[in-house]
Amino acid sequence: MLGPNKGVQSFATLAEILSQPEIWRQCLSELESSGAIREILDEAKSRTEWTFIGCGSSFYLAEAAAASWTMMTGQRARAVPASEILLFPGMSVRAAENAQAVVISRSGRTSEAVKAAQVLSQEHRLPTLGVTCAADSQLEEACDRTIRLLAADEKSMVMTRSFSSMLLALQVLAGEKSGKTEIASSLGRLADHFAGRVRALSAQVEEFVSEHSFADYVFLGQGPFHSLAREASLKITEMSCSYSQAFHTLEFRHGPKAVVSPATCLTFFLSEAGLQAESEVRAEMHHLGGLTIAICNRANDAIRRSSDFIFELGFDGPELATLAPFIVPGQLLALFTGVKKNLNPDEPKNLSRVVILD
Repeated sequence: MLGPNKGVQSFATLAEILSQPEIWRQCLSELESSGAIREILDEAKSRTEWTFIGCGSSFYLAEAAAASWTMMTGQRARAVPASEILLFPGMSVRAAENAQAVVISRSGRTSEAVKAAQVLSQEHRLPTLGVTCAADSQLEEACDRTIRLLAADEKSMVMTRSFSSMLLALQVLAGEKSGKTEIASSLGRLADHFAGRVRALSAQVEEFVSEHSFADYVFLGQGPFHSLAREASLKITEMSCSYSQAFHTLEFRHGPKAVVSPATCLTFFLSEAGLQAESEVRAEMHHLGGLTIAICNRANDAIRRSSDFIFELGFDGPELATLAPFIVPGQLLALFTGVKKNLNPDEPKNLSRVVILD
């Protein structure tokens, strides 16, 4: 619970959310200057089946990274929870000569992620790449190579800037693999573009939360944006102890829409490729009485007429580049909802910063 003098601006989690554009700049600059991406890809020239692995937020990050990899490179990629590697290896491990495993852990100490890296490397002889925000971690010891984004580490328990920064790093990797070297430069432009908007966005979300109360939350997205819906749903559960679910946007019509009422907040991650079909679902849920949030690159008149809150990025670049900034409204919604409920987002109920098992 919060103390009587605890103001929202004093939370480390909020500062870390707002710091994301600058942290993205630092991480992208370090990746470029280190030459690590080129070295990793030189070693992985023959590897065409990539598996991205994580736990919790890192698993949703793995899903976004796998989607980005397939869409950028045309190669097969998938995401697997680290626990599946440990409990059901026959279903989740493909021991092939052309396989590459990528294990993601902010701390580099998450037990299941570290053990999964060890199993993949030692028992299945798969090459492993670790992605972390920590120096000299157990994950780094377990993996053949490691991408370290030290600037993206956090004091807070929940993942915010580490999620988006590690995603950008893996998108740079995919861009280089595909030969689309302009991806890295577009992500740099994205950081500059979003830097001028993030504080205004924070104020707008804070005002929206102050004016509304909800019994439940639904997050919806298709394609690479579905992983963002899952991550945003987790964020509001972690920071505000609210009931939340995530679905593919068009699947929400097939039964789950029964929950929609004026006490339901529905957040839509709208893609450019599926904008018309996804917007039709959004308009239907608005008609059913739910309050709708639209997160999009560019809003059309229909979105403006029937959305209760709109975040419009307005970025001229690849659609996949919008994944990192699109998660930020969900992070802010979770934080301000928790604060409104007199919860401390820096110390979420029942959580620890790292899950370490005996």
